[in-house]
Amino acid sequence: MIQGNILKGTIMAEAKTKRWREQRWLIDNIIQANGIDWDQPRSNYIAMPGGPESNTDMIGIRLRIRKYADAAPAFEAVARRREARAIEFERDGELVSARENYFIAATQWGAAQWPIDETNEQNINYNARKRECYGKYAKLADHRVEAVWVPLGDQKLPAWLHLPYGYSGGRVPAIINIPGMDSYKEIGVSMYGDRWLNRGIAVLALDGPGQYESAVLGVHFSMDRWKKTGTAAYDWLAARPEIDAGKIGMCGNSFGSFFSTIAASGEPRLAAVAVTATNLEPGAHTIFEEASPTFKTRFMWMSNFTDEAAFDEFRKTITWEGSAEKIKVPYLALSGESDELCPLRFAENMFKAMSCPRQHVIYADCRHSLGGVPSTTLGPHPQGFVANWMAARLAGKPLTSERWYVDAGGRIAKTPM
Repeated sequence: MIQGNILKGTIMAEAKTKRWREQRWLIDNIIQANGIDWDQPRSNYIAMPGGPESNTDMIGIRLRIRKYADAAPAFEAVARRREARAIEFERDGELVSARENYFIAATQWGAAQWPIDETNEQNINYNARKRECYGKYAKLADHRVEAVWVPLGDQKLPAWLHLPYGYSGGRVPAIINIPGMDSYKEIGVSMYGDRWLNRGIAVLALDGPGQYESAVLGVHFSMDRWKKTGTAAYDWLAARPEIDAGKIGMCGNSFGSFFSTIAASGEPRLAAVAVTATNLEPGAHTIFEEASPTFKTRFMWMSNFTDEAAFDEFRKTITWEGSAEKIKVPYLALSGESDELCPLRFAENMFKAMSCPRQHVIYADCRHSLGGVPSTTLGPHPQGFVANWMAARLAGKPLTSERWYVDAGGRIAKTPM
């Protein structure tokens, strides 16, 4: 185990698991056959916030990536092209086109970081380019965007604060948005038509301990850090004159569902919590030992481990048990019935242990990523449903504890919880 903080610019050894070393050839063959989305639809969630132009870029990226080593260079090439185009548009006074290209460049620089599970010069450089491009987008955006740092003990968490479209004063509700293991704060708010901003809700898009920029800066995952993150983020938002301190919620996706649960367990002032694509297995055996070895390798880096045996002991402490039970505010989870990264029973076990007003929505035949099956197409749209649910909770509307099962026809079977 490597201990201590890693300062910006310091090189940290790469962590690789035994399965990664033994199965690298297999990963490359799977990518050759199935493309970059072999384990989850990452190209979709990276492109979606940037809109049609970003989707067009992703078509070329999918064609270029034929093995794991192709990923970072493919994303980097598009990021460089978009950044150069943004600079040219800005120089010519085409500021709308400039902001669009800066946004897409930032998201592609972030995507280029994804395959790099070490704090090396390449990762540090990609992170710097991502921040610079997103900062330039922020200055040209159609809403107010501010780079912020949330104090966490003697460290700080990087974040972006987004205020709703047309904000002109007063206090508005807000959410703390927590990304997953393979996603980052810059794709937490869409460039146009964002679901939160359209509902008058501000967003603090945060890289928590161990996530992307935080890991690069030496703020690694630990249960204690995440327990303190909820209070740190809440305190920062509540101190802002634009934010209504009584209407602050928290949202998390994928492994962010676990992070959000732990963070919320230590902060009772939150108004509500909503999580999607649940990853709530105590000890995380399925995602680390049965899924693609890339997940475990990345989380070892996020947690500042290079020794796999030491990490295997450490991961036994990665659990909601003893924390989720402390949450007393309304809690929503959206799960896939056939989740391959976290079997459904673990989310259901957590709901049984909780006593807060809670709602569990389960989509028939759906895998970890919520989409691509009839239940998500014909039933409640996951992203819109969560946004409406959170808006209702921030407005003070009560919640009836229920389990919803959405079948392949989009029909909902409700049972009391």
